[in-house]
Amino acid sequence: MQTILVNILYGVLILLVLLLVFFVIKLIQTMSGVNKTVRVVSSDVDVLLHQADNLMAKANTLLEDVNGKVATIDPLFTAVADLSESVSAVNDSGRNFMSKFSRQKAKHAKQSAVIKVGRTATGLLSRKKKMI
Repeated sequence: MQTILVNILYGVLILLVLLLVFFVIKLIQTMSGVNKTVRVVSSDVDVLLHQADNLMAKANTLLEDVNGKVATIDPLFTAVADLSESVSAVNDSGRNFMSKFSRQKAKHAKQSAVIKVGRTATGLLSRKKKMI
């Protein structure tokens, strides 16, 4: 009976060693895959970082160019703002002139009406004197 028990223990031990060997082989395969993936990711990250660095350099160049162009056209906007203020002042002056002109015209129209009434009255009085 002891021999059967020893044989069973040997069998279990062999089975345990086989399972352990299978586990170690799977672990080695997994670690090999992880190592390959890390190498690929590492090289891809290097490429991406290099491209990002180039992109940042180009973006900085473009930003400097845009800033230079904005500085070039900034006086244009200042001139347009000044011109707009001048046009507004001319419009205000024109409105004031037309307002004064309209008042003078109304005053002149009243004076003209009074003069016409006076001439008409004078003409009527002259005819009346001629008839007498």
